[in-house]
Amino acid sequence: MDKETKGTLLAFATALISGIAIPVNKLFVLNMDPTLFTAARGLIVGMVFLVIAWRTGKLNKQVAKGYKSIYFLFIGLLGGGLAFLFYFHGLQLTTASHGAFLHKTLPLFTTILAIIFLKEKVRSKQLLALGLMFLGIFSIYFSGIRPTSLWSDPSLGDLLIIFATILWAIENVISKKVMVKGESNFIVSAARMLIGSLLLFWILVFSQTLDALFVLSFNQVLSLLVSTGILFGYVYCWYYSIKLINVSKAAAILLLSPVISMILGIVIFKEPAPMNQLMGSIAILFGAYLISKVKSEFVEGM
Repeated sequence: MDKETKGTLLAFATALISGIAIPVNKLFVLNMDPTLFTAARGLIVGMVFLVIAWRTGKLNKQVAKGYKSIYFLFIGLLGGGLAFLFYFHGLQLTTASHGAFLHKTLPLFTTILAIIFLKEKVRSKQLLALGLMFLGIFSIYFSGIRPTSLWSDPSLGDLLIIFATILWAIENVISKKVMVKGESNFIVSAARMLIGSLLLFWILVFSQTLDALFVLSFNQVLSLLVSTGILFGYVYCWYYSIKLINVSKAAAILLLSPVISMILGIVIFKEPAPMNQLMGSIAILFGAYLISKVKSEFVEGM
């Protein structure tokens, strides 16, 4: 299997995992502090990737030398810490389907940043696909929903998720730049989750809420472990994917996931599903099909 096909399949696997993760995490985070939830998951996943990096011989004394240490710091603080913090607080306040579709504005910010900083080439077919997908997203976003006990402040929740998505776009571009220069995706994943979790644990200590970690119920611990497994699968597939193909292409394929999230949101939370959401889903599916046919073009020596 060539790099392009493998990277594209990994991006589709990431989209599937992400589509399942959002409504499932919405269910979990309703009964748990989002900061604690995110910090614990990140620490476990970061340690797993650190062990993988060590076992595969990617972990050595050169990892944190020079420019890499600065890049790793930003990857962790932005992508593994602040973005998750804003996202899960937002997910508490809005619906799973809104959270999923707003998160999928990621290709817009990622593509703009990738063109500017990574010099990635974007074909006309890719722009057409992005346009179709964003038409789908906007039709869903402007559908409007009334607050309930499961989504108490959708407007604020939506804004927090949009801000988190911008931070993830910045982190994705930095991660791609580091991996193009030869760094392992396992090292990048470990840095992202470990540094991010340390930031979140510091926030818990500062806010005097760390004690909640030691009084979790059996169901909360089980939820945390399930979510951690999902997160590991997502991070593994995502960073392996953007090591093989353009980050802008991989991010566009991720737009498939909100369709999955919307279906699960309807089933699990009885979320509303107006016709404009269904039409938007069709546009996203077609756009993702077009984007999967685009070959990645890299610029060497960034």
